[in-house]
Amino acid sequence: MNERLLFLREKTQNLTASPGVYRMRDSDGGIIYIGKAKNLKNRVSSYFRENPDHTPKTARMVRYIYDYDFIVTDTEYEALVLECSLIKQHKPKYNILLKDDKGNHYIKISNGEYPVITTESSKQEGEGTFLGPFTGSFATKQAVNEANRIFMLPTCKKKFPPDIGKERPCLNFHIKQCVGVCAGGVSAEEYRRTAEQAAEYIKSGAASSIESLTCSMEKAAEELDFERAARIRDRIAAIGRATGEQKMVSQALCDTDIIALSQNGEFACVAVIMYRNGRLFDKGEYFLGVLDSPEKILADFIIQYYSTAEIPREIIVEEELPDREIIEKLLRERCGHAVTLDTRKRGKGLKLILLAKSNASEYLALRVGRTGREITALEELGKLLGLPAPPLYIEAYDISNLGSSSMVAGMVVFENGRPLKKAYKRFSIKETAIQNDVACMREVLRRRFNHLNDDNSGEGFSRMPDLILLDGGKGQVNAVQAALTELSVNVPLFGMVKDGKHRTRAITTGGHETAFASNKSAFALVTRIQDEVHRFALSYHHSKHKSRSYSMEITKAKGIGEKKAQKLFAAFKTREEFKKASQEDIAKIAGVNMETARQVYEIVRGL
Repeated sequence: MNERLLFLREKTQNLTASPGVYRMRDSDGGIIYIGKAKNLKNRVSSYFRENPDHTPKTARMVRYIYDYDFIVTDTEYEALVLECSLIKQHKPKYNILLKDDKGNHYIKISNGEYPVITTESSKQEGEGTFLGPFTGSFATKQAVNEANRIFMLPTCKKKFPPDIGKERPCLNFHIKQCVGVCAGGVSAEEYRRTAEQAAEYIKSGAASSIESLTCSMEKAAEELDFERAARIRDRIAAIGRATGEQKMVSQALCDTDIIALSQNGEFACVAVIMYRNGRLFDKGEYFLGVLDSPEKILADFIIQYYSTAEIPREIIVEEELPDREIIEKLLRERCGHAVTLDTRKRGKGLKLILLAKSNASEYLALRVGRTGREITALEELGKLLGLPAPPLYIEAYDISNLGSSSMVAGMVVFENGRPLKKAYKRFSIKETAIQNDVACMREVLRRRFNHLNDDNSGEGFSRMPDLILLDGGKGQVNAVQAALTELSVNVPLFGMVKDGKHRTRAITTGGHETAFASNKSAFALVTRIQDEVHRFALSYHHSKHKSRSYSMEITKAKGIGEKKAQKLFAAFKTREEFKKASQEDIAKIAGVNMETARQVYEIVRGL
């Protein structure tokens, strides 16, 4: 809780309604957040309301706001430009900042009689010819690998000419991936000419290289050098195959970037897939350390990313951005050509967004120790249910009974898409005497949240979940929602609905059902949760039922009632311990005579 909230609310009452930029400061005067607003008073006051609906990031930030100042602008666009400049200057803690500095990459053509083409992360004077810089390693490595493969240049660690003739050619020579310099069949002059053609291919592209190589092939044929002409012919064919093998080709994406986001916990990753001249040109993933709404993260990322990166004519994003028009205007002024910022909901555009999202998920998975599928499932589930963020901590409940006997419930916990078994809990139904799943579920949730602030409640009860799932329909959801409202517990609540074959079919609120449709990852996660909570509750029910049957057998002995049976079970916690007990031990613990103890002894030994 921020003790300065009352002061900040009073200060904001007199704030102007003009566009502008605001700067939040901590108690040391440092800037912790910079934002823009169409209406400064409305935007700034939203941080200090009595009952705010903040994202986790904003809620944390508000706790540290000591004061703020602001700069008024004439238009919202001017506010956006000023915001970009100030963020770049101050790098505030709670603004979205790019954590990954990809740096520049170069293609190096070494000096000497036998030049080698490699990728380098820095440019070193006097060591060869450098092409670049290039902004991403993907495109650089792809270009070098393709050129070396097409022109059959060696990629081994041998040094030429010293290593010529010392060893037999390696496997690459025999599978026609290397011209075999080590075998001594290629002169330095011919090799240098081939390396120059490979460099030209990298610089000018396939069409120009094919034209140049065709001229060289015809000249070699005229000179009756048919062996050399055949080698050039093979290179032309290899270029054609390389062009045809490009799976990521789309003439509709001439100059386009596709951007998608993946989130998990307090981390996020944005992936950018770049198309130039209808071909996949490069890709990059950027790790972000501060979370916000997806729209805000993407908008802030685009503004910062394209302050240095090449701006394409089209940018496709997975979310509709509220400030799309003014962001387009900012990008147009930066690059000097038309820029369209759009999204896709179907067709190939949607497939490319999903591809970018998959890249972001896999990159983020490496950082947080989860699989890309788990991260995608939580994101899909959060969006499907309309949650502000992926539900990282999920509790699920199921009731299991046999008529009105042995009524129990199970609670399972999934954290980051995986079972957290040490947080599982079992409940014996105490308040409901007859079979009534709705009343039982209400009782269980009420008992669970009565332990929320209990220091001795253990791990399963001490944490507020991000989502509660019930094995049941709208009846259970409505009953439990009423119980949570009474306890002032505000947690998203949904029911898991099964079909006639006991398989997960949909998810429901108290009013309507939501089918999973194309959300395959979310469907798989919810199905797994439903199966796990059903298994856990059923196993407890079986255990309870066996224990009850055991107790009923003991009470067949004359003089042993329910209370004396419980004393015996408290003393002998397992059946094996009970069988090892002597008649004297049984008589002493239960407080019965030796005849009764003998009967109990025989019953236990016979079970």
